[in-house]
Amino acid sequence: MYKISEIKREYERKLITADQAAGLVKVGMRIHFGVGLGAINDIDIAIAKRADELKNIEVLSNISIRATPFETYLATDSIDQVRFSSTHFNSHDRTMRKEGRCWYIPMLFSELPSYWINNDNNIDIAYFQVSPMDAHGNFNLGPQVADMWGVIKSANQVVVEVNENMPIALGNQTQLNLYAIDHVVEGTNKPPHEIHSKVPTETEEKIARNVVERINSHSTLQLGIGGLPNCVGSMLADSDVKNINAHTEMLVDAYVNLFEAGKLTGNKPIDKGSALYSFAGGTKKLYDFIDDNPICCCAPVDYVNKISTISTIDNFVSINSCIQVDLYGQVCSETVGHKHISGTGGQLDFVLGAYQSRNGQSFLCTPSTRTKPDGSRESLINPMLTVGSIVTAPRTATNYIVTEFGAANLKGKSTWQRAELLINISHPDFREELIKGAEQMGIWKNTSKIPD
Repeated sequence: MYKISEIKREYERKLITADQAAGLVKVGMRIHFGVGLGAINDIDIAIAKRADELKNIEVLSNISIRATPFETYLATDSIDQVRFSSTHFNSHDRTMRKEGRCWYIPMLFSELPSYWINNDNNIDIAYFQVSPMDAHGNFNLGPQVADMWGVIKSANQVVVEVNENMPIALGNQTQLNLYAIDHVVEGTNKPPHEIHSKVPTETEEKIARNVVERINSHSTLQLGIGGLPNCVGSMLADSDVKNINAHTEMLVDAYVNLFEAGKLTGNKPIDKGSALYSFAGGTKKLYDFIDDNPICCCAPVDYVNKISTISTIDNFVSINSCIQVDLYGQVCSETVGHKHISGTGGQLDFVLGAYQSRNGQSFLCTPSTRTKPDGSRESLINPMLTVGSIVTAPRTATNYIVTEFGAANLKGKSTWQRAELLINISHPDFREELIKGAEQMGIWKNTSKIPD
């Protein structure tokens, strides 16, 4: 650590331009572009300007929250120049994947920090955004501690891009000292990208109601990514449910709504008095709420998502979206067949944690159908998952599956009970087809109807 009298001098010594930071990238390097709102801007633009010089570079990222793809991608056109790897796909990653330039890294989010540190996954340069340095030489990582310490510890060089608009996140391990940083770039202070939730559809509102009616007061809530979990949060804010606690991988606007409605408290056995999260994504309203707010506690994902941490909290409620369910109760939340959409993320961590919590509940939600590109409709509950689909939550861990037609509690149910419960919440137009499929699989027949 530096003496207080040395901090200003050391800061100036480490201060470089974005172009100089980009010049650190050499042939064959593995570099990280940051997590969430901490994904770099100015350094990315500077690296893109060196497109003709880039060769055999791997760019790593995790849930980068940006309006546009990385400039380094847009400026290059070959994996011989730059290839991308992501631990959770967003729309930009999907675009790159279509071109064969981005690959997914399968991983439980709770294990991600140790993945970077312990598996010969050294990073040559870690680039990421931070808030301006304080008087003690500390930079705030912003609301995305997540797996950042795994990235930092595994990096040979650490280069930060200072953004005056980065929200200050209070919590656990949110500060990085100048001593641990190799270079500092003062950025152009681009405002954090906002994620606006779409207006929920009638189907999403029905699904949300089927979840909310099963949530009790004094529950601790995890909301996943997407419009549906946000819709659940908004309905809870308007409900009679009281004393809701927050322990979530991603902090979203719905938690602000719960706080403003007087529903959000910190009365839980661990991390009392705080809304615990590992990263955040939402609107300016959320970012302003987080900024220097001691109620919001940002912490590493290997603590927040740790199954043994989650399971110690009674009445834990996990709410996530999924893409497809089969009649065994296997859940796919990350692909449509061979087409990659997102990732496992922390869904399985929280499904298992809630499953093991006393009086805990895990809700995996999906519309009963989807409209295909040709205008036809297909069921999202099927005898078996579509060929190529990835099992995100195994049948041994699924609790509630929820559609607009109801909620099926699969916990402790036999295979034939599961089949009937899932058929009962499928779209009526597809139930006969599902019955035939179940009969062919030998797991359910009309004669084996569950007793009333």
